[in-house]
Amino acid sequence: MSSTPDPRDERNQQPERSPSLFGPQQFQLVLLRRMADHQPGLVEDALRELGVGRAEMREANRRWQAMIRSPRSRAPLQRYRSVLGPPEEVLLRRIGDLDCEALRWPVPLWPDLRFEVLAGPGGQVWNEWLVRAPGAAGPDLRTLGDLRPWCCTVDEVARAFAPATPMEGTAPTRWRLAFTVQDDTGERARHVAEFSWGLLQRLDPDPG
Repeated sequence: MSSTPDPRDERNQQPERSPSLFGPQQFQLVLLRRMADHQPGLVEDALRELGVGRAEMREANRRWQAMIRSPRSRAPLQRYRSVLGPPEEVLLRRIGDLDCEALRWPVPLWPDLRFEVLAGPGGQVWNEWLVRAPGAAGPDLRTLGDLRPWCCTVDEVARAFAPATPMEGTAPTRWRLAFTVQDDTGERARHVAEFSWGLLQRLDPDPG
């Protein structure tokens, strides 16, 4: 004779909840967490736009770091595909003697930008940063005053103020460029631009 399930037994009433998924929204919070060190005001505005708080941003970053460091972690390119879904665009490129792919995904916070992952043979990730979306007009960069936080990418600054000198970043996913730029009075001076995930964060006089 079979026993009657006890209605008070929660296991007979509710399925076990699966952990919340980590998707494009959470990945945007990972990008913002790195940028918060330099532009907390802009990050606060972005969080309000997304309808989340700093606690959610910190938690998304914690989960992302855990995924990266886990012994069972997926390969970097597979991880991006699982989090962001199929890329919007895949471009074939040749760097030296090697063929590679540039995979791009939209980023709702920055409609004119795309998150690009450059992958080499075997799916090895060589680079990961924000770039200008195809067909989107980039900023007109001429003077120091044009270099506003979040307005331009690494490659745009490098082209506008060539020859720019790459410098070692201060942390992972950060880049720095040193170059000479003219201010609004016409005086030229050497400055260093710092980027997070490929997006301009701040500009400082070159101490060297």
